[in-house]
Amino acid sequence: MTKFASIAALVATLMAPGAASAAEKVNLVLNWVPTADHSPYYYAKAQGWYEQVGIDLTIETGKGSGVSAQRVGAGTSEIGISDLATSLLARGKGANLVAVMAVYANSPQGFYWLKSSGITGPKDFPGKKIGNPPGDASRVMWPAFAKQVGIDPASVSFVNVSPQAKMPSLKSKAIDITSDFYNEHDLKVREFGGDLGFLAWRNVGINPYGNSIIVNGDFLQKNRDLVKAFTQVSQKAFAACVQDVGPCLKALMATVSGLDEANQRDQWNRIKELMRDPTTTTVALGAFNPERVKSDHEMVKSYFGLEQSFDAASIYTNDFLDQSVKMPVQ
Repeated sequence: MTKFASIAALVATLMAPGAASAAEKVNLVLNWVPTADHSPYYYAKAQGWYEQVGIDLTIETGKGSGVSAQRVGAGTSEIGISDLATSLLARGKGANLVAVMAVYANSPQGFYWLKSSGITGPKDFPGKKIGNPPGDASRVMWPAFAKQVGIDPASVSFVNVSPQAKMPSLKSKAIDITSDFYNEHDLKVREFGGDLGFLAWRNVGINPYGNSIIVNGDFLQKNRDLVKAFTQVSQKAFAACVQDVGPCLKALMATVSGLDEANQRDQWNRIKELMRDPTTTTVALGAFNPERVKSDHEMVKSYFGLEQSFDAASIYTNDFLDQSVKMPVQ
């Protein structure tokens, strides 16, 4: 029996008598356009897992972590995907949200440039144009990165670029630098080869939690059983995709057009690196480490300030996770 052979049985437990008999309509707003990191939600939906625990799930394409945090915080979406640091910043502005599962235990943020432009690293960023969408988490967190590497946050200019236009804009030299998730690293290596410059934020000491499942606070308080069911179904879907991503990508690509399967498989291999840390391998897949959350809270507070103060422990909970489901060490 494989490590995750009992996933179906665990999901069946959630579907036992006592689950909601009438499906509750729930909107999940993503952080960006759907790709491999979102495939577990599509897989679980295709398998009927959400429906069987009383959830009529709609998955909505996102426009950035900042936007999804605002949507969930305001209650216009019950559940969303957002970078945790961005969620902390939104919480400080009054957004009513709680993180219930860490998808990326490591920050996926990175900067890309072409070596032929003369850029060798962050010290060469001043005076350059960085292209990314207005709601991009890296733009929100840029002041923290700039201070960490010792440059003036105001020394660069930002250009609004859609997610799909990042690579073409870099290639055409319409921008000098772009930010992107580590997920698509292989695609850029194939496109630019040895001319590609790259720096992961986690390699310069900025490693806040990345994408996390966030829930509107009022919705959570009124629907704790439903939130637990959603969280555990999603957790088990991620575990199933770690075991074999093929069916997950099939479910994703059946709904989302224009995706290349080979590229999505490359992405998923990078995503597994981002999901893995000592907490997700020993406590539970998707679990937050209290000290790391506290550190992320202090970082956001230090660099941005919080319009409304709050206890770091109130931004997240591990209570809805199934601790029998863990991330493999390798």
